[in-house]
Amino acid sequence: MPVCPGCLAGLQPLDAEFFCVSCRTPFLNAFPLDSEGRCALCRGGLRGFDAAYCFGSYEGTLRELIHLYKYGKVRTLAGPLGDLLAAALPRGERFDAVAPVPLHWFRQWQRGFNQSELLARDIARRTGIPVVRALRRLRSTSAQAGLSNTSRRRNVAGAFACRPGAAGGGIRRKRILLVDDVMTTGSTAAACALALKRAGAAHVALLTVARVDRRMDASRAPQPIRRGNSSDE
Repeated sequence: MPVCPGCLAGLQPLDAEFFCVSCRTPFLNAFPLDSEGRCALCRGGLRGFDAAYCFGSYEGTLRELIHLYKYGKVRTLAGPLGDLLAAALPRGERFDAVAPVPLHWFRQWQRGFNQSELLARDIARRTGIPVVRALRRLRSTSAQAGLSNTSRRRNVAGAFACRPGAAGGGIRRKRILLVDDVMTTGSTAAACALALKRAGAAHVALLTVARVDRRMDASRAPQPIRRGNSSDE
C-alpha cells in the first residue's frame, strides 16, 4: 500500500523545551526534573530501560498510520515507519543487538504478525545490527488502556522472560536496542528491559515510532486512549 508523500512529509518529530535526559518524556516545565534532568520514574528506577528514543507524538496522521499498520494489517507500512525509527535513533549510539517486544502467541496468531518484530528487522537491515528474538511473553495480559500507571506496571510484572540460551551468547554484557511501535507509559518496555537485564544485558534502550504525549495546557485537552489503541499490549 503506497503512502501519500504529503502525509509522510507532514509528520513532525516530538518537540518540547523540557525533556527527561533518560527516558525523553516531555514536560511543560523543569519542575518534575532533578538537577541532573531526570524525572521521578527514572530517579526511582521504575523505568527499567536506560534510555528511550522516539520519532513523534502518538496523534494525528502518525497515529492513523500506526493503526493502519497494526490493526489494518498493512505490513508494507513497516518501511515508512522504519524511516521514522531510523530518524529517531541517535547516530552516536552503539548497540550489539536489536530485540523486538514480543506478542503473546495467541495475539500474534490473531493479528498474523508481530508489528514490533517487523520494525526491528527493518532497523536491523538499515544499521547492520543483528536481530535477536531474546524475549518471550509468558502470559497474556489484560489490555493496558484505562489502567493507572501503577496498575499497568502490575499488569505486566513477570509477563516477560528471556528465551533459553539468550543469556549465554545473545545478550550477556551486550547493549540491546528494544524496539516497539508505541510507548504509552513505558510499563511494557520496563518489564522487557528488566527481563533482559536479569539475563545479563549491560544496557537497554527503547526505540519507538511514537509515544503518548501527556502534557496538558489550557489550549490542549487530553486525548482519551481507546481500548486496543495502545501498543502496551
